[in-house]
Amino acid sequence: MSRIGIVIPMFNESRHIGRTLAALRRTTAEAGVDCQLLVVDNGSSDDGPRIARALGAEVLNLPGLSIGALRNRGAAACDCDWLAFVDADIEVPENWLSGLLALHEQGQGDVFALDCDTPHVAPWFAIAWQRRTLRAGDLLQRQQWLPSPNLLMPRRWFEVVGGFNESLRSGEDKDFTLRLHEAGARLVVLRDPVVLHWGYEGSWKEWLGKEMWRQGSHLQLLRSHGPSLRLLRFPALSMGAWVLDAMALSALLDGFPHLSLLLVLIASLPALALSLRQSLKHRDPQLMVQLWGLHFIRLHLAGMAFVMSLFHLTTRRPARG
Repeated sequence: MSRIGIVIPMFNESRHIGRTLAALRRTTAEAGVDCQLLVVDNGSSDDGPRIARALGAEVLNLPGLSIGALRNRGAAACDCDWLAFVDADIEVPENWLSGLLALHEQGQGDVFALDCDTPHVAPWFAIAWQRRTLRAGDLLQRQQWLPSPNLLMPRRWFEVVGGFNESLRSGEDKDFTLRLHEAGARLVVLRDPVVLHWGYEGSWKEWLGKEMWRQGSHLQLLRSHGPSLRLLRFPALSMGAWVLDAMALSALLDGFPHLSLLLVLIASLPALALSLRQSLKHRDPQLMVQLWGLHFIRLHLAGMAFVMSLFHLTTRRPARG
């Protein structure tokens, strides 16, 4: 088996990097493969780099770069035929590498990932928000794009698409894997076991801030990939929600409260549709209601972020895994 380079971008993750690296060491030992653990630090001010070095990882100190640039620099520093990208707050199961490598040996795909879940100690909104992404149905599923909490691929696929887009502030994983799909790579996700995301949002302020930051990539993705229903759908829905809200406020000020309420209900229908689609697989009415509210908020954040990106008023946040 060829050597595997595992790239871990990091910024102020001293709470999690020890757990992440310990889990990666367990999975490499279980798989019996030679791995290079490379932490690419974006100028942390905490003990994360020291902890990483103490656990045997190489650490590159590269402050001020985008998340895509951190991953690309890490890949360039790895002398390996395989590449993996793991976020600094992710705990992989012991059989993460052996399971995904077995799928490749069976010819099941080219780029691999496990589904991602949140520990049950997280607040309800963080758990609900992560559960919406959990898949149902077949254990192994083909996808058009994959998020990057954990990715594994032969290095040649990384080189075919030229790595991550370094100009993107967020959404670089979607852009990268969409380009892999367009280049002919078979992207597959395994539903079970899952990786755990320990960097969950611990407060409403953190959740709102992260979502605002994530939604800032829509305009750049449209410029990179061209207009498509997949990329235009969410910005269009979010702008529509803002228009209906403005109409509802106008109706209320003009003395038509019933019309105002009707317009607000209409504005909430896309959020309801999204929550139904993502919760029916879990057969959990409570999750549906939770996601309805969260999607309603997210739609408004997306519209705000889209307009801000048009005027180059972006939400700044250090790049981190």
